[in-house]
Amino acid sequence: MTTYYSEHTKAYVAVDCIIFGFDENRLKLLIGKRNMDPGRGEWSLYGGFVEKDECLDDAANRVLLELTGLKEIYMKQVGAFGAIERDPGERVISVAYCALINVNDYNEELRKQHGVEWVSINELPQLYSDHNDMVKKAITLLHRRISTEPLSFNLLPDLFTLTQLQHVYEAVLGEEIDKRNFRKRIKTIEFIEKTEFIDKMTSKRGAAMYRFNKNAYLEDPCFKL
Repeated sequence: MTTYYSEHTKAYVAVDCIIFGFDENRLKLLIGKRNMDPGRGEWSLYGGFVEKDECLDDAANRVLLELTGLKEIYMKQVGAFGAIERDPGERVISVAYCALINVNDYNEELRKQHGVEWVSINELPQLYSDHNDMVKKAITLLHRRISTEPLSFNLLPDLFTLTQLQHVYEAVLGEEIDKRNFRKRIKTIEFIEKTEFIDKMTSKRGAAMYRFNKNAYLEDPCFKL
C-alpha cells in the first residue's frame, strides 16, 4: 500500500440499488428497514460499500445478487450523491443504480430473509438520508428511456398480454394511455411477437400472449413508442 494522497481527507464509496418491480398494475420499489447505525430502523434502499478489489458496477451487481439471487438483471447507473452531510456517520459518497426485475422471479423466502418489502412508488415513506432523491432521479430516467429502450420487458414475464404491457407503460409514466393507439403502435414493432398462447386467467374471452424477441431488437434497435 502506497502513501500517495495521504494529505487528503479519505471518504467511503457506497452503492445504493433502486430496485423496481411491477405488480398489481403498479410500479413498486424494494425497500427495507436499516439494521445498522446511523438510521437504524428507518426505511431505506438496499446497498453496500465498494470493496477495494471492485469497480462500481461489480459492487452493484454483488449487492443485487445478494439481495435477489438473480443474475443478468437490467441495471443502469443513476448518478452520484455526495452532499457533505448526507450520512451522519462518516463522509460517504454513494453511486445509485436502477434495476428492473420481474417480481415473480424474486424468491419469497429470500425477500423475507432480507426483511424487504415491495411498496408502490405512489405510497413511499420517507427514506433514509437522500434515498428519496435517488428514487425520483431513477423514475425520471425511466420516463425518458421507456419510449426508446425496451425497458418494460424486464418487468414482465416472458409471455404477456398487450393489456399487461400497456399497464407497465402507464405505471412508469404515471398517466393513462389510449388503448387503441397503443395497440396499433405495438403491432408495428417487429420484436414484439404474437405467440400461439392464450391467456384465460386474466381475460374471460382469452387474450393473445406476446413475447419480446431480443435478437430481432438487436438487429434493428431504432425503437420509439
